[in-house]
Amino acid sequence: MSESGESPLRGGASLCPMSNLAAIAVLPSPQVCEQARLSRDPRFDGLFFTAVLSTRIYCRPVCPAPWAKKVVYYATAAAAEAAGFRPCLRCRPELSPGDGAWRRGDAVLARALKLIDQGALDEQPLSALAERVDIGERQLRRLFVERLGAAPIGVHGTRRLLFAKQLLTETALPITEIALAAGFGSLRRFNAAFREAYRMAPRDLRKRPVVQADETLTLRLGYRPPYDFAAMLHFLRGRALPGVEVVDDTSYARVFAPIDAGPNATPGWLRISAWPDGENALKLELHGAQPSRMLQIINRLRRMFDLDSDPQTIVEALSACPRLRPLLQQNPGLRVPSGWDGFEIAIRAIVGQQVSVAAARTVTARLAQRFGQTLPVPFAPGLEHLFPTPEALAEADLTSIGLTRARADTVRTVARALLDGRVDFKPERMLDDFVSRWVALPGIGPWTAQYIALRALGHPDAFPADDLVLQRAVPNDGTRMSAKTLNAQAEAWRPWRAYAVIQLWRDSMNAPKPVNEKKTSHALHAHRQPSRPAAAGL
Repeated sequence: MSESGESPLRGGASLCPMSNLAAIAVLPSPQVCEQARLSRDPRFDGLFFTAVLSTRIYCRPVCPAPWAKKVVYYATAAAAEAAGFRPCLRCRPELSPGDGAWRRGDAVLARALKLIDQGALDEQPLSALAERVDIGERQLRRLFVERLGAAPIGVHGTRRLLFAKQLLTETALPITEIALAAGFGSLRRFNAAFREAYRMAPRDLRKRPVVQADETLTLRLGYRPPYDFAAMLHFLRGRALPGVEVVDDTSYARVFAPIDAGPNATPGWLRISAWPDGENALKLELHGAQPSRMLQIINRLRRMFDLDSDPQTIVEALSACPRLRPLLQQNPGLRVPSGWDGFEIAIRAIVGQQVSVAAARTVTARLAQRFGQTLPVPFAPGLEHLFPTPEALAEADLTSIGLTRARADTVRTVARALLDGRVDFKPERMLDDFVSRWVALPGIGPWTAQYIALRALGHPDAFPADDLVLQRAVPNDGTRMSAKTLNAQAEAWRPWRAYAVIQLWRDSMNAPKPVNEKKTSHALHAHRQPSRPAAAGL
């Protein structure tokens, strides 16, 4: 995931227990910041911000503007704004990717940031956020100030205003709808907050009208290079559900149901492709999204395509392993491919137990077509119906689509468990707690639970040690490790074990297949528990 595999510039080691991630110094050393900003190194985009003392403006490390001599560095945009600096209109800090070390994993800071990204402070006080991450309110505030340079409410406010700034710059949405999309209850409050923070009215960013041919919004989703978008599409293309998703060599498209909306809300569609001209960003085309849910949709997509990952930190942690080091050099930019919806990923994982990826896709597509909501008018060829809801599958007769009775029972059990709260996809849920809740359900074993954590949560440390492909891929000599031995070896890969999984799966797919593989696979099926896969990365 590093372009050269050499030691990255960023200071500080990343190999530490997940619970200690919040203790890492989040701002690179002044020397590293200086070198990165002078060279406009895109690998540091979003890892720090440069504030110019003479203009009181803060910039991304990649800003093309001539640099002033007197600058200070901040770990976050919120810290720069708390110190009285305004975002640069040229490099646009709102396009920076987030720092994945803060927003990923089980640390208190990471879980709190994920909750803020989901709008936890939109209508609830800080005390409610602190309670959800099991920490005192004063402790949480102190942790944010120490590590991010701003209090939680400041991080929340900066997040909202920068998103509004992007919508003002890139879309023709009415300002009233932008205020709603950014989480403000009224236009007056939005105007006041924007003017106070940026010393201009929102309309001042629209000196030149944005040309918009139809109701489809187009937005940039920035990432930190290297990023292998082709590999991401290849992974998703082999698992795309006809009618729900369309994946080709250049883009991913899908239909989506309104998020937490009323019965009269209509579905929408989206498409993700590479931004033209080689910019380090993906292009999002979004149609039919409610303004109040736009930020949630974008956060889902950032997780799904792993856009906030920090490749340097990950390569630093995993390159110590001789088995992984050459893979990181051969396949820079591999990310963890997550999914749009947790329930959808869980059902795919259950259907995929003990069958191939292709067979799982076929059966899951039948399930989606039979029990999903059909659109009155398809958005496009291949975008014709929604994936079923838990309510639709809780009592459904699933054996008619080719599922075994045991798999059908497990699907119904999971649907009911989600409805009654026994399992969930809450961002404050820690990995061990998440897995233990899922394995308590009949038909769900450790492999399925860890796979759901990897693909539904995008959890960077999820590790399905029962995966037969991984057990063979790590020794790479024709032998097979036990799950216990594999878990022990993978301790050194924490907190980035999921990235090791993606590298090893990719290497296994590219490896020459033995002549007797088919017979061996059938033999393994006979001794396998229902929770184990037949192939890597279902």
